[in-house]
Amino acid sequence: MLVPIAGMILAGVIGAVVTFIGWQTDLMQYIGTWLMTGEFSGVVAGRYEVLWFAGAAAAASWFAADRFAILGLGEGVARGLGLDPKPVMRLGLVVVSVTSAMVVVSVGMIPFVGLVVPNIVSRVMGDDLRRTLPVVAVSGAVLVLACDILGRILRYPYEIPVGTILGVLGSVVFLILLYRPPRTA
Repeated sequence: MLVPIAGMILAGVIGAVVTFIGWQTDLMQYIGTWLMTGEFSGVVAGRYEVLWFAGAAAAASWFAADRFAILGLGEGVARGLGLDPKPVMRLGLVVVSVTSAMVVVSVGMIPFVGLVVPNIVSRVMGDDLRRTLPVVAVSGAVLVLACDILGRILRYPYEIPVGTILGVLGSVVFLILLYRPPRTA
């Protein structure tokens, strides 16, 4: 109970700092869009280079995919197979934090990509992380690109943020994934 409360308090403090900076630099409209729905209009030269850090973190996760799969079986099983869970857990936290932070800094919060795409890929291809990680990355990129194109076409010449399109589509797909049982082999 303490961790979610501390997270909400920290998110509120950071949100207040971001709002103050946005107010001082006359970027309140962009910050509102960035915090609510991700969009690509602010991704220009000098703003997307931080994604190289996210790429490096994703490469590190690919190299450690087997360890993550073993850790996913539980701490007791991981120890029984000779894996020390704490360093693997730290590496996983660093990889997820760096990747998420760099993407959110670049384009804002895009909902449901990290929830829907990996679940669909694992239902189709199984749980071999080393084999499915590139498929998840490409599928997520294709989904975001398709939603961005759809958001630009639906109300031309205006643009619907990609996060809005993906939020609607992702919530429907997520509910389908929740209520449809996975196929058995």
